[in-house]
Amino acid sequence: MNTLIEFRNITKKFPGVTALNNVSLSLVRGEVHVLLGENGAGKSTLMKVLSGAITPDMGEVLLEGQPIINNSPIKAQDLGISMIYQELNLIPELSVMENIFLGSEEKGKSNFLLNKKRMYKKTVEHLSELNLKVDPRIPIKELGAGTQQMIEIAKAISKDSKVLVLDEPTSSLTDSEIVELFRIIKVLKNRGVGMFYISHRLEEISEVGDSVSILRDGEKISSNKISDLTMDEMIEQIAGRKITNLFPHTRKKRGQCVLDVKNCSGDGFTDINLQVFSGEIVGLSGLVGAGRTELARAIFGIDDYYHGEILVEGKKVVKKNTRKAVRQGIGLVPEDRKEQGLSLQKSIRENSVVSVLKKIHQKGFINVGREKKICHEYVRNLSIATPSIEKLTGFLSGGTQQKVVISKWLMAGLKLFIFDEPTRGIDVGAKSEIYSIMDGLVEQGAAILMISSDLPEILGMSDRVYVMSSGNIKGTMDIEDADQTKILQIAYSHKGGN
Repeated sequence: MNTLIEFRNITKKFPGVTALNNVSLSLVRGEVHVLLGENGAGKSTLMKVLSGAITPDMGEVLLEGQPIINNSPIKAQDLGISMIYQELNLIPELSVMENIFLGSEEKGKSNFLLNKKRMYKKTVEHLSELNLKVDPRIPIKELGAGTQQMIEIAKAISKDSKVLVLDEPTSSLTDSEIVELFRIIKVLKNRGVGMFYISHRLEEISEVGDSVSILRDGEKISSNKISDLTMDEMIEQIAGRKITNLFPHTRKKRGQCVLDVKNCSGDGFTDINLQVFSGEIVGLSGLVGAGRTELARAIFGIDDYYHGEILVEGKKVVKKNTRKAVRQGIGLVPEDRKEQGLSLQKSIRENSVVSVLKKIHQKGFINVGREKKICHEYVRNLSIATPSIEKLTGFLSGGTQQKVVISKWLMAGLKLFIFDEPTRGIDVGAKSEIYSIMDGLVEQGAAILMISSDLPEILGMSDRVYVMSSGNIKGTMDIEDADQTKILQIAYSHKGGN
C-alpha cells in the first residue's frame, strides 16, 4: 500500500472559530506534500491532529490504512510520525548524541548505566546517512541553525520515522543550507519517507514538492500535483482573491537625502557608505551573516559603532540611543517581531501607542479614551484583522503582528523606516498588504531601508540595491540593472571564509 497518511473529514472547532472543516487529504510513501495557506488557514492545526497534540471533533486519521486510535504525541512518535517545528526542539547544552537519543537512551547490561559507546556508534551512522560531518560529542549550541535542523532530521531517522512534518524549514537558513536541506529531503524520499512541508516561500515549493494542498479558513480548497498549478493560481487560491500585482511599488519622485551613512564601522560591518532618499525604497541584500542586521541596529541606536558617522537629514544620529533615534525620525521593524518588536502579553492598543505615549498622556494623566480613538484609526487604515483592539498580540497571525509593529511607527510620524525581513513567515495575502503599506509610506515622502533575503522581494520593491558580504558593501545598482544572478554573484564572490 502506497498511502501512508489519510485524513478523513477532519473537523475541529475552538470557541468562536472553526479551525478545520471537513478536511480530507492524503500522503503517499516517498512524497513531499506541500501545505499552503494564509496564517490561520488550518495547516498547523491539521498537523497537530496528526501529531496527537489535538483531538479532532469529527473525522479520523489513518496510518497505512489503519485508524489511529487515542492518538497522543508519544503514540504518534512510536508510530513513526515526527514533527520538526520552526522553533527547533533541541536542548542547547546537550551534545548532538544526547539530543538524538533524548527519551530513547540505550541502556547497558546493568540497565542503570547508559551504553554511550553504542549510542555514539549509532549517532555516527545516522549522521553519515545524511552526509553530516559533525562530532556527536559537540554541544548543540555550538552549531548553526541549518546544522541544528539537520540534527532534528537525524533524530527522526533514529526513530525510524515513516512520516516527517517540516514546518517552515527554510525560514532561518542560508542559501547553501537550503540546498543541503533539499538534498537530504531527496535522500529521505528515496527511502520511502513521506513528508508534509509547510512554507510561505512559494518560489521554493516547485523544487522540493510533489503535490500541494491549499487550505483557506479551515477548509481544503484544492489538492493537486504541483506541476498542474501555476504560481498565480496558487496565490489566488491561497488568498481567495486575484492578486494581480504582488509587488505594487512604483518609482516615486526622489526627494532629499534622509539617511547618510559615512565610512561607518562597527561589530559585524566595516567602512559602510550608504544613502537613502525620501520617496524611495532601498534594498539591502546579502547572505545571512553579511552584517545587514548589525548595521540596522547601529543606525537605530541599539548597538554602538566605533568609526564614521550616521546622519538623518544632515544631523548626526546619537550613538547607542534608541529614544533619540526615534526623536530624529528613525523606526525599526525588526526581523524577530515577537521578541524585539512586540510585547506579546499586551494588547494591540498597548503595543500600538507605545511610541506616542507622551503625546497622548499629558500632564501625567492616562487618557485611555484617546489611546482607543487613535488605535481604532490605525486598525482601520491598516486593515488589521481583529475583533478587538484589546486582543493580546501573542494570539495574532504573523501578518497581523507585523501590521501592529508598523502601526506603532506610523503613529510616531517618522522620516526613515528600517524594515528587517518585513515579510518573513507571513502568508502571501498579508505580504501584499505589507508591500502596499510600504509603497504608501514612500508616496508620502518617507524613506525606507529594506533588508531582505527574499530576492523576488528585493527586486519587486526596491528602487536601488546595495549588496553586503562579510560586513562590507560589495556592490550597488539601480533596480533597472539588477537581477537575481547579479546579486548572488556579488554576494557569493566576496563571501570568503565568513
